[in-house]
Amino acid sequence: MPKRDYYEVLGVNREATLQEIKKAYRALAVRDHPDRNPDNPEAEERFKEAAEAYQVLSDPAQRRRYDAYGHAGLGASGFGGFNPDAFADFNDILGNIFGDFFGGGRRRPGGAARGDDLRYDMEIEFLEAVRGLDTTVRVPRTQSCSRCGGSGAASPSDITSCSTCGGAGQVRYTQGFFSVSRTCPSCRGQGRRVTKACPDCRGQGRVRAERKLALHIPAGVDDGARLRLAGEGEGGMRGGPAGDLYVVLHVKPHPDFRRDGLDIHCRVPISFSQAALGAALQVPTVDGEEELSIPAGIQSGASVRLRGKGVPRLDGRGRGDQVVTVHVETPRRLSRRARQLLEELAEEEQRSARQGQGLFDRVRELLS
Repeated sequence: MPKRDYYEVLGVNREATLQEIKKAYRALAVRDHPDRNPDNPEAEERFKEAAEAYQVLSDPAQRRRYDAYGHAGLGASGFGGFNPDAFADFNDILGNIFGDFFGGGRRRPGGAARGDDLRYDMEIEFLEAVRGLDTTVRVPRTQSCSRCGGSGAASPSDITSCSTCGGAGQVRYTQGFFSVSRTCPSCRGQGRRVTKACPDCRGQGRVRAERKLALHIPAGVDDGARLRLAGEGEGGMRGGPAGDLYVVLHVKPHPDFRRDGLDIHCRVPISFSQAALGAALQVPTVDGEEELSIPAGIQSGASVRLRGKGVPRLDGRGRGDQVVTVHVETPRRLSRRARQLLEELAEEEQRSARQGQGLFDRVRELLS
């Protein structure tokens, strides 16, 4: 199913302020939070969808990329990645629900719990970011124990209900008119006890492992882009689903090229005669050398564009340009003949200045 527009998800217009976005998200999160809608997968999906939309639209940089390129501008998964800190200001209304959802999953007494999300920082070359890359990564993580299925018990018969809380995971204390529920100290909220631990995971339900994963980096990604690999994070507790893996890309600088949005900039030295008369030069691009026509009379610091030789758009619709800035170099050493020509040129400059004729017109006449 294609992703819905994030503004549509939150029910706000594209000119909405940050406060309006927060208000809309707050209302949806309260309505659809899984603890308020137990055993309702549709509400849980709406909650995740709203959280994803808020994470992007509340971040100015991600919102600009989304407004410009849509979901394609946020990475291969169409989403730039969750940041648990972004939700801290809602804890007074919703409780610490985001810590459960993003930092280890939502646990129910005795039930399965989603695993933690993982972050993997990856450094890539400038040209790899422009052209795209298919590679592999090795990620250390915990995963569900295959022997016990994540239960932590040697066999199903080795799991018993907690006698302290009766399997509820909580115990209730009454003090006068008040009744307070607290996590069961015996089972630590699990509602069950393991009488004989699994020998492979020693009762933890998870084991450490390193997983080799195929990773596709699309052409045109920028520094700081985040790619999501669903279900490749930490293994869930008691057979619960795994979290997600977020690969954060760091692009190395290039000695010749510099990126500015979708454009690539480079600097090319030319001689005085090339600047005065014009020239056809072979200049480097990300696709190899290309011929660039330098117009006669160009000034040092001026730029010439190579159309369509920049960074590809993430949505595949076209590319930016390469901007070539020329730098006119002054020779440090001159041959006798070169000095003679320049002395003649100096005389022509003075004469043309008196006569009002353009310098480069005189240079073209002198050197032609």
